Parts: sequence; C-alpha cells; structure tokens
Amino acid sequence: MIESIFLFILAVLMAPFFSGIILKVKAFFGGKKGPPLLIQYYTLLKLMKKGSVYSKSTTYMFKLGPIVSLCSALTVLLFLPIAGHAPVFSFQGDVICVLYLLGLGRFFTIAAAMDTASPFEGMGAAREAYFPIICEAAFFMILILFYRLTGELSLSAYFSGENPFSLWHLAGAPLLFVVFSLFIILLTENSRVPVDDPATHLELTMIHEVMVLDHSGPDFGLIELGSFCKLLFYSTLISRLILPFDVNTPLTFVFYFTGLALVSVSVGVTESVMARYRMDKVPQFVLTSFALAFFATIITLEFI
Repeated sequence: MIESIFLFILAVLMAPFFSGIILKVKAFFGGKKGPPLLIQYYTLLKLMKKGSVYSKSTTYMFKLGPIVSLCSALTVLLFLPIAGHAPVFSFQGDVICVLYLLGLGRFFTIAAAMDTASPFEGMGAAREAYFPIICEAAFFMILILFYRLTGELSLSAYFSGENPFSLWHLAGAPLLFVVFSLFIILLTENSRVPVDDPATHLELTMIHEVMVLDHSGPDFGLIELGSFCKLLFYSTLISRLILPFDVNTPLTFVFYFTGLALVSVSVGVTESVMARYRMDKVPQFVLTSFALAFFATIITLEFI
C-alpha cells in the first residue's frame, strides 16, 4: 500500500513534465528551441501565486468546476496501475467507476462554463458534451474485449504485472487496433490536434480552451493540473500496452517512462504534421476509435 501511494504521488508530480515534452517536439518541428521541459511547473507556480477574478453573474458552480475537475482526475489515478504496480484502490468493476469519474469531471467543467452565461463558452460546452460520448462508446467496446479475454472488470487486471503481455498473447495483432483507438481517445479527451488546438485562442474553433476563458489564477491552475493528470492516465494505458514488460525486472520504471515519453512524442509529432480538422469532420475522426475497437473485438472473439 505504501508503495502504491508513493507511486500515485510520483505520477501527480511528473504529470506536467510530459506536457513539456509535447511542447518541445512541436518546437523542434517548427525549427525553434522551444520552452524548457519544466515550463508547465513554472506555469502552475505562477498561476497559484495570482488571484482569481470572478464575474458578478457567476455562482458557486463556477468556483466548484475546477475543484471537482482536478479531484476527479486525481481519484482516477488512484485506480491506475503506475508502472505496472498495484494501484491504491482496486475492486471488481472499478473501470466502470473510473469512466463515471471522468464523466463527473467533464460535467462540472461544462456546468462551470455554462454558469458564465457566455455564448462562446456555451458553444465550447456543447462540443465538449458531444465528442466524448463517442470516446466513451469506444472505451466500452475496449472493455468488452478485455472482459471477454480476462473475465475481469478492473484496471489492475488489465495493466498490472504481466497482464498486458497476457492480453497480447490472447488477442494477438488485433490489439494494435486497441492501441490506435486509445490514442485517438487520448487526442480527443485531452483536446489535442486534430480534434482541437490547445494553442489557439480563436473562440470559433476551440473546444476545451473556450470553456476555461473566464477562469484565472489558482482556478485555472487546478484545471491545468487536472488536464495533465488526465493526459497521464491515457498515456499510461497506451504505454503499458506498447511496452508490456514484467514489473519484476530492474528496468521497470525505465520501460514505463520510456513508454510515456514515446506517447508524448507521438502526440507532439501528430500535432506538428497534421492540421486541425474542420468541426464537421471531427466526429468522423473520433468515430474511427470506435470502429477500430469494434473490429478488434469482433476479430478477436471470432477466434476465441
């Protein structure tokens, strides 16, 4: 238990670092030096030193949104097997609880955006409510596949110890579809290119950024930290699948950090070589994650 708690704290502390890797990769493709790898830590400290500004038209919901958003992301990490080790909490069906926790954080973020009575934030909230629905369908399809393979509904049963290697042994090549599906879900849930562009400030094309325009100071810092934790959550799932090594090896953490770095570099490369899709094309891209998960499930179950 003590080791699991230590790994949880370590995961929260290192979450902003991998966002810095993405910025470095994008700067490299742009022929620039880019910000330091620790830029997100400096940004969080700067935000925490500032004061928050609240509109007279907002209610307690606006203040509650960032807190619940961060708490839901932190709670999700409690169920995540960090570097393949046992999570802090684990029970049969916890993966369903994790999905609802992610949805809870999204709901309060949307509610806080709607509380401002801003048409721009309402537009972003509508998009935020629409696109993740497809991601949830794709994630549930992946869970159906994992459940049929293992008979378990727990993240630790899928991603701890040698379990990822067992998934490859049982599912085979179709598990590649699952990896690509999870990567598309990562891009969508974290508002990355080609679904959204976190660097833009044009309200007509933003999804996540437009919902947090009125947040400032520590409130915005809580939202940013929550987004870093959510990025780490999805990156860990992909990392454990692409590098499914046993946790008993001395290089456990090396493999884990290497996998996270590879995922971060992949996100940076994707954002560098692709443009943001037109808004009416985004649902087609997100639906690709469901199609990949669906085909992986059908193909695998056909041969079980």
